[in-house]
Amino acid sequence: MTSRARTFARTSARATGTLVGDLYRAVASLVHRTLTWTENWLVGAKRARYGLAVTRILLGLTALGLLATNWRTRYYAFGSGSVWNGEAAQPLSDFPQIPLFSIFHRVALNDWSFTILYIALAWLAILVTLGWRMKIVLPIFFVAWTSFIEMNDTLGDQGDNMFRITLLALLFADTAGRWSLDARRRADTEAQTGPWLRRAWNGEPWVPAWLTNLCHNLVLVAVTCHVCFVYASGALFKAGGAPWQHGYAIYNPLQTVRFGSWPELSDLLTAWAPVVTIISWSSIILQMIFPLALLWRPSRVIALFGITSFHIGIAVLMGLPWFSLAMIAIDAIFIRDVTWRKLADRISEAWRSARDQNGETGESPPEEPDGADSDPPDEPARARASVTH
Repeated sequence: MTSRARTFARTSARATGTLVGDLYRAVASLVHRTLTWTENWLVGAKRARYGLAVTRILLGLTALGLLATNWRTRYYAFGSGSVWNGEAAQPLSDFPQIPLFSIFHRVALNDWSFTILYIALAWLAILVTLGWRMKIVLPIFFVAWTSFIEMNDTLGDQGDNMFRITLLALLFADTAGRWSLDARRRADTEAQTGPWLRRAWNGEPWVPAWLTNLCHNLVLVAVTCHVCFVYASGALFKAGGAPWQHGYAIYNPLQTVRFGSWPELSDLLTAWAPVVTIISWSSIILQMIFPLALLWRPSRVIALFGITSFHIGIAVLMGLPWFSLAMIAIDAIFIRDVTWRKLADRISEAWRSARDQNGETGESPPEEPDGADSDPPDEPARARASVTH
């Protein structure tokens, strides 16, 4: 081998070694930064606290709304009047056969006991909405709600499944960190003292912060994965059906008695074939791209606006308001906390402004006699109406 060839070989080896070393360091640096960011995100602080608070509130309102709208038909739908469908003797769902989730099934044929439990469940839904003693109330509500909603399997829908699975995950998250009675109580310094049992009763943490942060944030990851799987699998299932492929899928349910809750509105929406096709295909596309759209803020805003409009359309046109509200509640975790804070501040500002205008344009107090000392003016209404989050 000539000297020139040996020199070229040594130079090539050094260059290759340098490039491999640079690549190794780049990959190691990327892995280190990724692991550091992941660790900080998981255990550094609780994420999406406002979003989870909205999820808690809307899920509570969903349960309360479903119970209220079924109050007059509760016996026929779930109680003694539903014996004809065979659910009382042999439930289609496995939950009534589990002792923990068979509370309502045991009293279904006793109208008085069933009504008492029905009202108690509604009261629990109110407490969940207000965020009162969530570490105690939420597990009880989860058991009672699952026992109730699985009594008549023929009346359920996928919203019930999403509700139940999400509620199970929320047991391990801090859903009352914002906009709740628990958050107001935690702000009281006296509630933060005393033995751990008292602090636990008051909603104060009594385990290491990193552990609660980890559980809270892992719940967000689990719920996000679940939502993405549901939307993506739903899109793939639709894409395999002929009605969706040919673009007339939404026409069929809107023309039925069961789902055509507003016949005039359904006829108006389905009168023009291109609109039917656009809505049918856009629902598939929106559900398919939803997981990827969450990665970039502008696309996330568009996806959330589209999916919310999609659920509102289902609620209005198909008469499924509680399914839609449950899905909107779960999607609330994808909205940033800063957005929720800005929205809350804007509402508070509008409320204060309305109160100020009320004070200025309201009836004036009676005039004082001449020479009488007038009282000092009240504090501005803005100060009286200030709220803290």
